[in-house]
Amino acid sequence: MKFDLWSFILDNFDAAGSIGAYVSLSILGFALISFVAKKKYNKAKTSIGPKWSHPIIGSFLGTIPGCGATIVVASLYQNKKVSFGGLLATFISTLGEGSFVLLGASNEADVVANLKAYLTITIFGFVAGVIFGYLFDLFGFRSSNVNDEQKHKKDISQHFKQNKLSEFLIEKLAFYIMIPMVIFLAPGAIMALWGGGIDTISSLTYWISVAFTIFCVVFYFVNLFVFKHHDCYSSYNTIKSTLLHAILDIAMVVTFVFIGLLVSNYIIDILIGVEIFNKWMQSSVYVVIFLAAIIGLMPGCGGMIAVAVAFITIPNFPMAALIAAAIATSGDGIFPLLAENKKDAMIVSLVGFVVALFVAYISFAIGF
Repeated sequence: MKFDLWSFILDNFDAAGSIGAYVSLSILGFALISFVAKKKYNKAKTSIGPKWSHPIIGSFLGTIPGCGATIVVASLYQNKKVSFGGLLATFISTLGEGSFVLLGASNEADVVANLKAYLTITIFGFVAGVIFGYLFDLFGFRSSNVNDEQKHKKDISQHFKQNKLSEFLIEKLAFYIMIPMVIFLAPGAIMALWGGGIDTISSLTYWISVAFTIFCVVFYFVNLFVFKHHDCYSSYNTIKSTLLHAILDIAMVVTFVFIGLLVSNYIIDILIGVEIFNKWMQSSVYVVIFLAAIIGLMPGCGGMIAVAVAFITIPNFPMAALIAAAIATSGDGIFPLLAENKKDAMIVSLVGFVVALFVAYISFAIGF
């Protein structure tokens, strides 16, 4: 069969836009909740709670479907409002966008079995996150990261002129294009999780989803390479400034979801082939668990999505392999962490991979 590159790219634009629309609701929701909490409790300079509670809070946040929690906790960690144990717990317990695959229904999926699988890997991830989060805090692991708020105070005057143009790009162009797109796509994205859709506007939804992804990708890279200090021009003191920062996060997440989908789909569907990939997944359970952890370790959500799809579509796919991928995945929160603190991001990923194999092999030994 001849490979149609254009259709392949468009389909991945559409898929990333559909996922991004739902994730955008999570990011915007978290931003608004954080804004209200900050105003109500005036804890801008304190942690999110006593340090002993951070692994529990982080692990709980990680169980929320999507990548919004990992992005928020990565930001809190950069501002030294959550311990490394809390950060690690969040990344261990998150399923990223793979949660939406399991929560969704389709002709090939057993809804009850999917929900059972989702609850199983969520419980394993939550418990593992709490345990290993506490272990790292107990041994006193600390980061040398620089508080973003301190950087903000130091750099704000230095970048004022540059941010005049970025202010227009973010406050005017992005705000009044991205927000309406998210609002339009959100109902269809939510319905798609359960195998539904709005047939009367399906064609329009497809092209807006494609346009949404393209806009996010362009917007993200323009900000990354042209306006390097865009996050210094506004505070989080108003609802609009809070939403503006959320828009920057949305653009980043959609960009990397698209890249993750594009790479993973090309490798599985084109380079390896679906049949060979399925044979790999049906080989020795010990090998499958290891491969699932490796695939889940891929930055972003593409790896976890691939393993979740394999679990749904391949008969007798081992639950332990799904657990391995779920714990190994870091979701899209790994990208802002990599940008600000590569050392800690690598530690989180490596520890998550080791924990994934440890927990997965134990779960297989006890009958999962």
